[in-house]
Amino acid sequence: MNSNGVALVAAVVGATPGVILKLSGTHLGTVPDTSLYGLSIVAAAFLLSWAAEAAEVDITQGLAVALIALIAVLPEYAVSMSFAWKAGTDPSFAPYAVANMTGGNRLLIGAAWPMVVLVVWWRTRVRELILEKSRSVEVLTLALVSIYALIIPFKRSIDLYDAAILALGFVAYMWIIARAPSEEPDLVGPAQLIGTLPRVQRRAVVGTLFVYSAVAILLSAEPFAEGLVHSGTSLGIDEFVLVQWLAPFASEAPEFLVAGLLAWRGRAAVGMGVLLSSKVNQWTLLVGGLAVAYAIASGGWHGLPLDERQTEEMLLTAAQSIFAVVVVMSLSLSTREAMLLFGMFAVTFVVPNSEVRLAAAVIYFVLAIGILVVHRGQVRALWRAARETVAETNAAARAAHDAPHEARR
Repeated sequence: MNSNGVALVAAVVGATPGVILKLSGTHLGTVPDTSLYGLSIVAAAFLLSWAAEAAEVDITQGLAVALIALIAVLPEYAVSMSFAWKAGTDPSFAPYAVANMTGGNRLLIGAAWPMVVLVVWWRTRVRELILEKSRSVEVLTLALVSIYALIIPFKRSIDLYDAAILALGFVAYMWIIARAPSEEPDLVGPAQLIGTLPRVQRRAVVGTLFVYSAVAILLSAEPFAEGLVHSGTSLGIDEFVLVQWLAPFASEAPEFLVAGLLAWRGRAAVGMGVLLSSKVNQWTLLVGGLAVAYAIASGGWHGLPLDERQTEEMLLTAAQSIFAVVVVMSLSLSTREAMLLFGMFAVTFVVPNSEVRLAAAVIYFVLAIGILVVHRGQVRALWRAARETVAETNAAARAAHDAPHEARR
């Protein structure tokens, strides 16, 4: 067995302890359990990145990236949805559901995006990450749902019709990227080993790895997050802070790892695509899912309520999202812009009070408006790039549909 095969087997073995612990109900202690669940998440992230790269042989890169993002974000869904479900019968859990969701969303933009840019700079000394034109679809989708999300803080609830509208945005986004033309991928390492298998074997291995990594991540994330929270509580850290930041950091770990691995291997644009897609599905399906879980558990049609702090958190998260969209509407992200995203995030993280949250939201909006005024031509360019991507996608879909008919003639 060559080194690629050894790495693949090692990752499968590494992802196993968390699955065994969760399914067997075994408890070795807070620190050992948390460590083994963390190991499973890291190993599953490697498997997921390799499987997704190999999948590009058979499906479009955009769809492969979206699948990575959807699987990698499952832990965040598990944690946030559990809080929303509990809130249906115990209103005291409602703030935790929103806190976990907003914390996870802000971590993606404030920490994960800068991480990818810094990895690129560290590896190549290039100070700007350039995205493919096709990423305009993610950026435009994120812009539209972020603008819609601004409504939520002012009505102080996440309602079922919010869930329906946001879900439609996600479905439209997936429909577009799933029809995009496929390109021959440049595979290395374990992904190359999988990608060069015969078609039937390759698809079986890729499918198995997708499912196995999803199971490992989903089973390991919540106990890993709980282990970190318990550890933090024993150290006297506020439980709300742990729910908003430490638990999301644990549940977002797969996305950080996958994006970081791709960037380290010279595929930073793909890694950034994973984070963009993750942000889209968290800002659509996750936000809407909270309302659905709360409604089912409470047995009513009313939305998940937001208290004063969660209203501020939601406003700040929407403001950060809009500013981030404006920054990347040029389909690039420089080290300076990445540091600005991180710096703004760090301030609200270190000083989590109402005045700072509201001030940061205002600054995000002012900066976004300023950039739009100075670089308003980039808005038209982004719209044009998205339209061209959709047109190319439709043309490729028609060509693929017509090919069998032409062959039969």
